[in-house]
Amino acid sequence: MTRRLMIWCGFLLLLHLACNSPAPVTTAEAHRPRFHFTPPSGWMNDPNGLVYQNGEYHLFYQHYPDSTVWGPMHWGHAVTRDLINWQHLPIALYPDSLGYIFSGSAVADTANTSGLKQGSATPLVALFTYDKQGFETQGLAYSTDNGRTWQKYDKNPVIGNPGEKDFRDPKVFYHQASGHWIMCLAVKDHIEFYRSQNLLQWQKTGSFGKTYGSHGGVWECPDLFPLTNPETGVTKWILLVSINPGGPNGGSSTQYFTGSFNGTTFTCEEDTAQVRWLDYGPDNYAGVTWNNVPGNRRIFLGWMSNWNYGQVVPTATWRSAMTVPRELTLQQAGNNWTVASLPVKELEALRQNEQPIAAGEEMSFNGLADMEITFDLTTNPEEAGMVFTNNSNEQLRIGYEREHNRLYIDRSRAGKAGFSDRFIPVSYAPRISDSTRLTLRIVLDVASAELFADNGLTCMTSVFFPSATFNRFKMYYRGKTSPFIEGKWYALKEARFSK
Repeated sequence: MTRRLMIWCGFLLLLHLACNSPAPVTTAEAHRPRFHFTPPSGWMNDPNGLVYQNGEYHLFYQHYPDSTVWGPMHWGHAVTRDLINWQHLPIALYPDSLGYIFSGSAVADTANTSGLKQGSATPLVALFTYDKQGFETQGLAYSTDNGRTWQKYDKNPVIGNPGEKDFRDPKVFYHQASGHWIMCLAVKDHIEFYRSQNLLQWQKTGSFGKTYGSHGGVWECPDLFPLTNPETGVTKWILLVSINPGGPNGGSSTQYFTGSFNGTTFTCEEDTAQVRWLDYGPDNYAGVTWNNVPGNRRIFLGWMSNWNYGQVVPTATWRSAMTVPRELTLQQAGNNWTVASLPVKELEALRQNEQPIAAGEEMSFNGLADMEITFDLTTNPEEAGMVFTNNSNEQLRIGYEREHNRLYIDRSRAGKAGFSDRFIPVSYAPRISDSTRLTLRIVLDVASAELFADNGLTCMTSVFFPSATFNRFKMYYRGKTSPFIEGKWYALKEARFSK
C-alpha cells in the first residue's frame, strides 16, 4: 500500500467514525439537568413503552418535537444500557389518521404469540392510545429490529371505544399463571382489565376503583405488578394509578393500591377511603415500570413535572425531565405493606469520592450531589434538615418538622417562581416510619431534588429554577440539642446524553 493510499484510507476511517459516533447533547442551557433524562428539544411528558431487550432499556415518551408546549403527541425514543447514560433515537411513532399517539406500553413477544415475528428477531409490540379530538381507541405497533423502526398494525384499532370519553394508557404484561397477556386501562374514574392470548384480540375481564382511593381528578397511566418482600416471602400485587388533579400537594400525582390479582381483576386489601401516594412531592407523575427487566427488578420512571405549571416553566428549547430511575420494593411499615422507592444502584457509578458531612459546617460542591444524613429524633428537634445555597443568595431547604411529624421541601427562595401562581413554595409529606432514627437521602441535580426518607418509605420530588447553581450546603436544626448522628455525601459526575 502506498503512503498516499494509506493516508486516504486513514482519512476515510476518521470520517466514518465521526459520522457514526454519538454526538454529545449540550447541557449548557439554564436548568438543563446533568444526569436526569431530558428530550434533545421540544416538549416531553409521560414515559411510555418501558421495556428491556437485548441489553437495552427502552424509553419512549410523550413528545411534541415542534414546540415546548403540549401538541400533537408522538412517541419520542431513547435507550440506555445502564439506566444512567442515554442515546437519543429517532421518533418511533407519529400521529396518523386515527389520531395522536397517547401513552401506552411495550412488551417483548418472545413466544411470538402475535405472529408478528419476521426472521429471527423477537418482536417488540407497543400498545398505545389513539386520541382523535377526544375519541380514544387502543392501537398496536411492532418492531422487528430491536425498536429502531416501527410498523403500525394494519387492523388498528385493536380495541374500539366503548362509549367512554377517557379511555386510555394501556399497560400490558404477561401473566404466567393464567397464560394470558393482561392490559390495564384507565377509564375516567377507574381501571379496567382486559386479557389476550395474542396481543391482537382483547376481552374485558374486570374493573376496579370507582369507590377506592383519591378521585380529585381523572385516573390515568395505570401499572400492575407483583412485589415480594425478601425477608418474609410475602407477595402483594401493586396497582399504580396517576391522577390529575388531586395530588397531595396540588395538581398531578401517583397513588397506589396493594392487593391481589387473579388473572382477571384486582382486589384491594385496603379500606376504600385510604389514599397512599408513591411520591408526595409535586413533581412526579405518570410513572410506570419497565417490563422484562432481568432479575425480577421492578424499576420505575416518572415524569418530573406537574400539569399545574409544566407548560410554563422557564426553560427555553426543551421542557421537562424524568426522575432518576428508581427500584421499588415491598416493605412492612407498622401494620401496612408499603411500596418503598430508592434510586437504582446504577446511579452510584456517577459518584465521586465519599466525603463526611460535619454538623453545622458549610461545604462546597458542584451542584450535583447524592447524600445521606441520619438524625436522632430522641433529642426532640423542632426541625432538622439540609439547606443548599448559591451565589445569588437563593436557598433550598429539605427537612423534617417534629410538630406535624412530616417532611418538607421548601423551594420558596430557590429561584424563579413567578411563571405560575400554582407553583407551590413548600410541599409536605407525612413520615411513615416510626423509628427514632431519621435518615434522609437527597439526590440533587441543578434544577431538581429527590428525597428518599427512611430507606425510601417516604419520597418527595420537587423541581426549582435557581438563577445560579447551588454550590454550598450545610446541616441545620432548631432545638436544644443537635440531632445529627452522621452524614456522608458524594459529588456526582454528569451523565452522557448522545445522538
